[in-house]
Amino acid sequence: MDRDEIIPTLVLSSYALGRIAAQDARNDAPAAQWRVLSLLDESPAQRVGTLAAAARTTQPGMTRLIGDLERAGLVVRTPDPDDSRATLVTITADGRQAIHAWRKEFRATLAPRFAGLGDEDWEVLARAAQILHDHSRETGDAV
Repeated sequence: MDRDEIIPTLVLSSYALGRIAAQDARNDAPAAQWRVLSLLDESPAQRVGTLAAAARTTQPGMTRLIGDLERAGLVVRTPDPDDSRATLVTITADGRQAIHAWRKEFRATLAPRFAGLGDEDWEVLARAAQILHDHSRETGDAV
């Protein structure tokens, strides 16, 4: 594979695997929900605008999603102590449990697709996953 195609192929393949896993697991929750909970699981208190930027959505769209997550008991909103005009969003224990259950479900759903891989391939995937994770953090995002 040409070097210029590696990153786009990884991104598109990751997106496809996420879609396949959601369909196979019959998980109809929006991907943005899991993205937000993942972000909050790694960086517990975030402003709505920061979450919107990380999820590549509008602030009003993120506000609606946060409202849905709050009504489901997965996040809570509190005033930002550093700026009374801003709101901080924090994951709840139920939200943490939901994101960990979702990750476990996705692992189980996708495991058969990777069952035939040998140790060397797993090492390559582990290294690639770490590189992608590290570089997604360079812009302030977490995966």
